[in-house]
Amino acid sequence: MAGLLGGLPVVGGPIIFFITLEQGIPFAINTTVSALVSCVALMFFSVTYCWASIRFDWWFTYLLAVVVWVSSALLLAQIHVSLILATTLAIAALAIAPFALPKPRPVSSAKSKFNDLPIRMVAGALLTIGITYLAPFLGSDWSGLLALFPVIGSVLAVFTHSQDGSAQVSNMYRGMVKGLYSLVGYFFIFASLLDSTSLWLTCILSALVAIAIQMSVQWQLRWLARNKPH
Repeated sequence: MAGLLGGLPVVGGPIIFFITLEQGIPFAINTTVSALVSCVALMFFSVTYCWASIRFDWWFTYLLAVVVWVSSALLLAQIHVSLILATTLAIAALAIAPFALPKPRPVSSAKSKFNDLPIRMVAGALLTIGITYLAPFLGSDWSGLLALFPVIGSVLAVFTHSQDGSAQVSNMYRGMVKGLYSLVGYFFIFASLLDSTSLWLTCILSALVAIAIQMSVQWQLRWLARNKPH
């Protein structure tokens, strides 16, 4: 559930909103398309962290995952795609990721030793402020790529890894992959409507679509749990 909720656009959404206010609609649309493409880099980060966490401590695992994210982001920054293709790439990455993650294992969660909520809040706020401020210098492509830098995923992964072990990290990321479909829906609606609809109405409709997708995913998970053969 933590991973599922971590997939909501709680960081990328505000970044795109403020970029629209400061840089204008065309810049914001390009940034949103890049953010969708960045889902591919996010999945590389997730898969790398899960597999590396089996053998290494959290600090080396995180460093390795960041290196993989930066490498994939550098490659993605070289391509320019349409909104439809960017959305297709994002959905394809989310569909493939569960098969690339380690097999799920039933584990019992340890009691939380730290309160990571303040760290998540501070990290999200700093990323929002930093990317919004640097957007004119970064350009729309890198603003979008960095908008989906795994801030929430990093904090969740590190705390889960250090407290509950690698098996729980994989379970968390499986939930996050499911949750990220709502983020893709948010960005797709946002980029589709922004040029013809007011910013506030675009945000509201995008948020409603994201919530609908999230509720659909949770309903599906509950249905599968009830109908799972014993």
